[in-house]
Amino acid sequence: MLTANYDQLGLANGDKVLDLGCGFGRHAFEAARRGAHVVALDAGRDEVEGVAATFAAMLEAGELRTTDLHTACVQGDALHLPFPDATFDRVICSEVLEHIPGDLEAMSELARVLRPGGTMAITVPRFLPELVNWALSDEYHNVPGGHIRIYRRSVLEERLTSVGLRVLGHHYAHGLHSPYWWLKCLVGTTNEENWWVKNYHRLLVWDIMKAPRITRVAEALLAPVIGKSIIVYVVKP
Repeated sequence: MLTANYDQLGLANGDKVLDLGCGFGRHAFEAARRGAHVVALDAGRDEVEGVAATFAAMLEAGELRTTDLHTACVQGDALHLPFPDATFDRVICSEVLEHIPGDLEAMSELARVLRPGGTMAITVPRFLPELVNWALSDEYHNVPGGHIRIYRRSVLEERLTSVGLRVLGHHYAHGLHSPYWWLKCLVGTTNEENWWVKNYHRLLVWDIMKAPRITRVAEALLAPVIGKSIIVYVVKP
């Protein structure tokens, strides 16, 4: 389930891509499938090792080119990226900045490693759905490594502009997911046995695995209104 739109990002075969805060690799894997050379970076060792193992399995299964495709998995710090200036053609930073106290420093580092003319997709939780989550449950955000801020789009774009990037556009995603998280916040974020939570989760898995028309239409209608994530696209002049 991708949050960033690769067509809007301008991803092309052979691009060098940084997936910052890769988690367990959903954006990194799709970029590699599309022929990009991918560096997946995360602060967590488990995440980095998991992504490396999946890349190896994808190569073995023939899902990736084996002749000239390069992938790497790096454990690192978003405030001190271990790459030279202008290394990457594209950068993806999905659902990361809301966790980082020094978000402006992280944005500066992302701008530094992006080449002139390169593009970046930044995704964070959308203001209103996130505000509802915070209002319903302290447990949702008040945990180690949890969300420490809620972004308004204007503030996010202003900060990205301040580090030398130019905003290209934005859209919203995951309209089906906001009600799921509101429900979890109501019954307890760790309560996986609640009947409504279990069955809503089954719906989301069905949507991800099968992409039936009914849920795709619902997502298209809901995303602009209550989409859980906002995606901002920027370019380095």
